[in-house]
Amino acid sequence: MEKATIQDWTDSVVLLKFDQHKDVKYQVYRDHEKHFLEMRDPEDTHIHTLELPDGMKLDKSSYEVLLRYVLMDVVHA
Repeated sequence: MEKATIQDWTDSVVLLKFDQHKDVKYQVYRDHEKHFLEMRDPEDTHIHTLELPDGMKLDKSSYEVLLRYVLMDVVHA
């Protein structure tokens, strides 16, 4: 199986800490047997791609929680 979109690009405002936020867009896709969550800024610059663990099926609100944790780790590192 080739690449398939699970959730198309979705705009999100991610709350970080102390009234800080970051505007991002993200998509969730499957490439062969692996699942990924890819984040980009509003100008379409790549921020990070996270490989999701096998069998992890989430809903939109769960993806938003992942965005926050990844952004706190990646952007503030």
